[in-house]
Amino acid sequence: MRTRFRRASGLVAAVVAGALVMTACGGPSAPVGGGAAGGGGGGGDTTAQQTSDGGGGDVTSSAVDTKSGVSEAAGTTAAGAVSVTFWQQKFEDYQQKWFGEKVKEFNSSQSKVHVNYIVVPSDVWDQKLKAAQTAGTQPDIATTNYGAIRAGVDEGKFADLDSLMPADVFADIKDNVKSFVQVDGKNYAYPMLVEPSTVLYYRTDLVKAAGLDPTKPPKTWDELITWAKKLTTDKVKGMTIASVAADLGWSSWGLQYNACGHLPVTGDWSAGRATEPCFEKLLAFYQTLFQQKLIPQQPKVGYPDASPYINGEVAMMADGSWAVGQIKDSKKKDLLANTAVAEFPSLDGDASKPTATLGGWTLTVDTKSKNQQAAADFVKWLLADDPQRMADFFKLSGFSKYTVRTSVDKALANTPEASNDPFMKIISEQVVAHGKAEPGYPWDISLAFGTAIESAMKGKSDVPTALKTADTAINRVIKQQELAGKGPGDN
Repeated sequence: MRTRFRRASGLVAAVVAGALVMTACGGPSAPVGGGAAGGGGGGGDTTAQQTSDGGGGDVTSSAVDTKSGVSEAAGTTAAGAVSVTFWQQKFEDYQQKWFGEKVKEFNSSQSKVHVNYIVVPSDVWDQKLKAAQTAGTQPDIATTNYGAIRAGVDEGKFADLDSLMPADVFADIKDNVKSFVQVDGKNYAYPMLVEPSTVLYYRTDLVKAAGLDPTKPPKTWDELITWAKKLTTDKVKGMTIASVAADLGWSSWGLQYNACGHLPVTGDWSAGRATEPCFEKLLAFYQTLFQQKLIPQQPKVGYPDASPYINGEVAMMADGSWAVGQIKDSKKKDLLANTAVAEFPSLDGDASKPTATLGGWTLTVDTKSKNQQAAADFVKWLLADDPQRMADFFKLSGFSKYTVRTSVDKALANTPEASNDPFMKIISEQVVAHGKAEPGYPWDISLAFGTAIESAMKGKSDVPTALKTADTAINRVIKQQELAGKGPGDN
């Protein structure tokens, strides 16, 4: 699979917890961001990477400069062409190939703009980007996760794309995603994809054997607990879900929204609100799953890793959309045939309420770029023009990632691969459609709440005490990092 997470904070947290895994998901992460992430955090060899020559030649393998940690496309710029540099964080191998081929195609299709494509391994991305920004050698275009956009705008890093791209390309973005790339109503990035953080996967054969109807998955948390009890045996747990703070901090965002309609901090980030009674229901849900031993008590892998489900250790799984790729890549035909997906249950059964956040990636244009228009022209061509271009990408991902554009949805609907995929329609229409943006506040706030969930789950403290401790920690972060008034105003 891939490294989780798309979301920078989730990645750091999961690494700290030792919970991340590397894979080549057919995709997607976390998100954090995301994803996780969100969105995609990098898989494959970091000593050699596929890049386009940028000048219309074949896609070639170029060795990474182990000192700089980057891989750059070779090639020459056509006479008179404006040269722009595109840094892409390393994701799954198929993504590098796709990006490289598209850069080649763009450079060959016209003579006004030449894109120099550079792949940067995810583990040195922040370091290399900050160093380049300090030296004034930052890329014109870069991959940016959703959670980093507001902070980047506040720091003056990203160009306003409204003056560089036509309005109709932004109108094509799905309504629940538009705000992900906006600050104060202006567009500072163009989105590429989303990966929902929480989907319910379940084994239809085991469900039938337990006397349950696989065509009627649980709709409420109480129903999910009932299913988990009936599916738990001496050898198989009813389900798996995050159970350590570093994973709970981000994977529970969607369920935080589901329980309370908001996150455990005010929209302007001026005060914690973790002690509100609605959050007690969320902690009690996790507590029941753990203390009644319906989930693994000492998981060997983190939330992003679908191997407990793939290996038959659990009958149901809460995981992100990237698990689709892991299941398909497992080559276990019986598993794939006996797997169904559903929107994760809601507290009260209301399917219109979010249960997942959407991590993912965008392309941004740097404010210091001397060729902003040329850079934006490439971004538009790659992500916002011909719908079939992105439809082909999602096909390559194994439909483990999801489009942000209505026109691409229509293009996919006309392809047999998409229309026949057993998971795509449900995840796209029932999960992505109701997903919320990942929060942009510092990871410390998410970790504080994740710690509260773990503490209550494992009996280290009762639910009210765990939430009070989290609220105190959140308010401390707000004060120390001077966050009050910096939030977007809605949660």
